Amino acid sequence: MERASSGSRALFPKAPSFTIEDFSSKDFIVRDFVDDLAENALSSNRRSGPAQQAFDPKPLIRTFENALQGLGSLSEELQARESDLLSQVRRAETQHDQTVDTLGRKLEQSIDQFEALDLTLNNPNENERVSRGEGGGNIAVQIGEKLEELDRKRRRAQDANFLVQCWLQVSELGELGLLQGIQLNGSSENKVRCAVIAHQLLKISERLDPAAWGHSNGLHRNGATNGDAETIKKRHNTREMLEKFCETLEQDLLKQFNNSYRKQNFDDMKECAKVLYDFNGGASVIAVFVNQHQFFIDRDQLMADEVTTDGKTWEQLADPDAEPPGVEPSLQSLIDEVKIVMQEESFIIKRAFPYYETVLIKFIQRVFQQSIQQRLEMVLEKANTISSLAFLRSLHSSRSYIGTLVEDLKSHGLTEHPEPCSTQIAQTLDQQMEELFVPYIVGNSYIEREKKSLEELFNSLLFKYNIYHSRRKKAPTGFMASLAQQTNQLMASAKDAYLERLESSDLTPTQKAMMLRVAGVQDTDKNKNDIEVSESEGVLSTDTAKRMLKWLAESVRRTLELGSQSDTPKDVAILLNLLLTNMGQVYVETALEAALEKATSQENAKTEPDLSYLPSVRPAVMISSMMNHVINTVLIRLAEPNTTVRRSMEAQAKMGIESIERKASSIMKSTVDVIVNWVSKSLATQKKLDFLPKDELSIIESLQTPTCTQICLFLSKCTKLINQAVDGANLEVFGNELALEIQRLLFEHFKKFKVNATGGLMVTKDIAKYVATLKEWPLSKDVEAAVELLTEIGYLFIIGPEALRERSRNLAAAGAASSIAAKKLVKADFKAFILSREDARSIGVQSVLSSL
Repeated sequence: MERASSGSRALFPKAPSFTIEDFSSKDFIVRDFVDDLAENALSSNRRSGPAQQAFDPKPLIRTFENALQGLGSLSEELQARESDLLSQVRRAETQHDQTVDTLGRKLEQSIDQFEALDLTLNNPNENERVSRGEGGGNIAVQIGEKLEELDRKRRRAQDANFLVQCWLQVSELGELGLLQGIQLNGSSENKVRCAVIAHQLLKISERLDPAAWGHSNGLHRNGATNGDAETIKKRHNTREMLEKFCETLEQDLLKQFNNSYRKQNFDDMKECAKVLYDFNGGASVIAVFVNQHQFFIDRDQLMADEVTTDGKTWEQLADPDAEPPGVEPSLQSLIDEVKIVMQEESFIIKRAFPYYETVLIKFIQRVFQQSIQQRLEMVLEKANTISSLAFLRSLHSSRSYIGTLVEDLKSHGLTEHPEPCSTQIAQTLDQQMEELFVPYIVGNSYIEREKKSLEELFNSLLFKYNIYHSRRKKAPTGFMASLAQQTNQLMASAKDAYLERLESSDLTPTQKAMMLRVAGVQDTDKNKNDIEVSESEGVLSTDTAKRMLKWLAESVRRTLELGSQSDTPKDVAILLNLLLTNMGQVYVETALEAALEKATSQENAKTEPDLSYLPSVRPAVMISSMMNHVINTVLIRLAEPNTTVRRSMEAQAKMGIESIERKASSIMKSTVDVIVNWVSKSLATQKKLDFLPKDELSIIESLQTPTCTQICLFLSKCTKLINQAVDGANLEVFGNELALEIQRLLFEHFKKFKVNATGGLMVTKDIAKYVATLKEWPLSKDVEAAVELLTEIGYLFIIGPEALRERSRNLAAAGAASSIAAKKLVKADFKAFILSREDARSIGVQSVLSSL
């Protein structure tokens, strides 16, 4: 029975059961929970009796480990869920904060916009508005635009309805009562509206009533055919009626435009101009605005006035030596007034015309083509009656002043003020200015005027000069005459051109007086070709050359400003040829040829030569230098854009300057020959007894021989004239050449005479005088040493045999050709001078000669 009861027990006793409430209770303590489990297990084992096995904790441990593992996985799952929930909470909080912030800002913006709108509506004239009020203002503007758009649609519908009624009235009844009613209403707005409707009716008439416009389409839009006689009979000529009405209406609009112009009602003027633009492109309203402008009305009355500048101003304008007086006063006054009117009217034009650039262009064209052109033509016609120079100066000053006007208007901007004017207006201004002067500068007309004016001035200035040189005695035949033939022809043609111009019938009195004054001729002289001229009239003058260059410079300036840039090289080439011909050939080369003829004619003179022609060389060189400087720094540089013309000018200038230099060089070479030949002839007059005196007292009293005195006096005169002819390096070259030639003559001269002891003193005095005279010229060191060699000759005639022997030891090397080249005496010259001594046969002198 006991076994039975024991057998009925389970093999593994059932563990106590627990719920989650047991573990979630606040009184739950882990240690107490474990102790209770252990105690329950021990009590059941003790009840089993002593026959049971010892307590085995392993099953409990495994159970407990499984429980711990389960608790651990639950704990991890719980922690993961907790983390997930926390992140979701954080995201929700962040999103909530952002939403609250956004809603807050939108609320503030709404409040600000409401306040700004309230301020805008309640205080429309308030100047100070905060930036947050712009949104409310934009809303109000949008509301206003929508209202305006609705109003425009309403008006369009009303206008369309009215337009249909008007067309029905015109086409069916042949009346314009509705339009005439609007026209007679009188207000400017109604006239503008009436014009718009009339223009639209004309377009409708052209499409719906082709018969009135001369078209035959066969079938009209209303279904009537061309053969329907009854319809044709009832139809009215809508085109004729509308065009007559439009003409009347156009006149009313033009009258309204004028009235608005007087009242300075620019808005009404703009409306009228806009409507009239649809009629005929605005031609009528532009013509009314321009033609009836007070400026043209006043100026038309003044244009009849003649140019009344005082005579002194015109004389100054025709005087080539006086500074140009500037633009003619009446033209200057007109241009100044144009500048003011253009600036003022451009403001009105921009406000009164929607197509203001077109109106401004028409206004500019009218101002230039009518007012400025008429006055410019009057001024230039008056200047042309004064002289050709007065015409050119007036043309240049007018072009400069009008060019300044154009630039001022461009910078002012006119309708674009204060910005510069538009490209189209700038082009119109440039075009109008160019068209003013095209008749005067087209082709070669301008440069031919300049050339003719300069030729007249140059011929006038050189008239007496040419008269003098045409009368001087020419070399009858020979090489030099053939060289001067071209220059003589140019000189004669210049003189004849001046005389022919003086007798010309188209020569104005002022220009004739100017030509006579420049030439220095009196009008009372009957035959200008036979007037008396002095020698000073044929002398070169740098002042004359400066006047010619000044006139040329003024002409070049005008050419640059009046001519086109593409023609500038060709124009300056013409002026260069004019300068080289008149200043180079006619003026400078004529004087040089006269000097050269005079020099060559005296190379074999039997009397003392006249070297008064030498001073003409220096001004010739100075003038050629001035001319060359002007050519290279001005004329040739202006021709640089055209390489072909520039090279041609360079070659032409080089040829002209070299021709002058060759003639100047020929004069100096011929002068050397003249001086040397005369010195040679003078030395030939030396008496043989001049160096064999018997009276020592006469030697002491006389300083030099007469021949030496004569030659040194002649050379001193030459020195003064040579210094007036050349200077600097040229003077040194000339002095070297002349000194060497005279030194050679003297060297050979003293070999020809017997000299005694007393005569040796005279030789020494002569040589000292010769050396001192030659050293008055600027000589190089080598030439000066060669001249000093002459003093050795004097010593050879006065020293004794022993001194001669000492001198013989210092002679030049045996290979030297001459003493002059060696700068020391050679044996041959030394021996020749020793043999000229009177005691050459003495024992002491012979011993010296034998030692050579």
